[in-house]
Amino acid sequence: MSRSPFHTRLAALTRKETRQMLRDRSNLMVGLLLPIALILLFGYGLSFDVRNAPVALVMDDNSAIAREAVSGIGGSEYLVPVHAATMIEAEEMLRAGRVEAIVRVPVDFTRRVAAGDARVQLILNGLDSTTATTMESYVGGAISSAMQRRMDRSPEMRGGGRVELSQRTWFNEAGYSTWYLVPGLIALIMTLVGAFLTSLLIAREWERGTLEALFVTPVRPLELVLAKLVPYMIVGIIDLVMCLLAARYLFEVPIRGSLLAIVVASLLYLAVSLLLGLFISGVTRNQFAASQLALLLSFMPALMLSGFVFDLRNVPVVVRVVAQALPATHFMGMIKSLFLAGTDWIMVLRNCGILGAYGVILLFATRRTLRKRLD
Repeated sequence: MSRSPFHTRLAALTRKETRQMLRDRSNLMVGLLLPIALILLFGYGLSFDVRNAPVALVMDDNSAIAREAVSGIGGSEYLVPVHAATMIEAEEMLRAGRVEAIVRVPVDFTRRVAAGDARVQLILNGLDSTTATTMESYVGGAISSAMQRRMDRSPEMRGGGRVELSQRTWFNEAGYSTWYLVPGLIALIMTLVGAFLTSLLIAREWERGTLEALFVTPVRPLELVLAKLVPYMIVGIIDLVMCLLAARYLFEVPIRGSLLAIVVASLLYLAVSLLLGLFISGVTRNQFAASQLALLLSFMPALMLSGFVFDLRNVPVVVRVVAQALPATHFMGMIKSLFLAGTDWIMVLRNCGILGAYGVILLFATRRTLRKRLD
């Protein structure tokens, strides 16, 4: 039975499109490798659970009952006790981000346990409202379980031994999720404006052949890179101003840190994102491939691996190492702290130094992609 002209044409076109798809590796990478990476990342690497969260313990009452009450914190895979000699030391650790909560056992804890009205103070880091709520549940459960075990062993304590958790949240007292999300959006917007838009610039000129015309002029590669950066830096500055105004007046997010530090850190990260986009554009020399690589190497990691959505303590070591190698990770934590916790200049200088190093490396790498040579 002979095939109809329709089926013949359809089979020929299908073979042609299949061969074209197999030759286009960027399409295959997006269509096959990206879903596999997302499945593995979300299935094994990312979690909304809280594990190994450091908790500062301040034992104003160091009696056996007090130690037993907080013993559950050390026996949990979710919490890691960090002993602090004084409340001042614990508060410094919380402000620096070295612990996520403070548990303080007051000096009259043992006497109040006998009276049935004991309290334990819990101070939470509110930079991440979801993590803070989970931490409150874990700490409360650990203390309640420890005291219940003691009452089960000591029948004479039945009716007493109740411990109430007195909870406070720092940096985000109201628990508004917008206070946590809006500062992180600045990082995503700087990434989108920077890497995604500039990833097309050099590739477009390679495709149109205009870059070769520049090679016969006295223009140097460094001058070309800087010239391409300036217009998009201006666009990024406008976006940054809009973000800051919206955060302060539209969403009423407090700005407790130095505004100068926020602006300088944001502009530094914007420059890194712009240079990353230019480097991708110079390497690929193809607009479609450059846009896909920019999405995979900049925006998607900034969204999923920077700490914007997921707590990085909960991811496997390999994913954590990859996350720490991303410029967005260092900027994300810094911008949230500057907005809600205040200015920790040691943290700011450290993260700005890392971003500056990325900028210098990407500047020289992008310059090399624009050397005056024809392939």
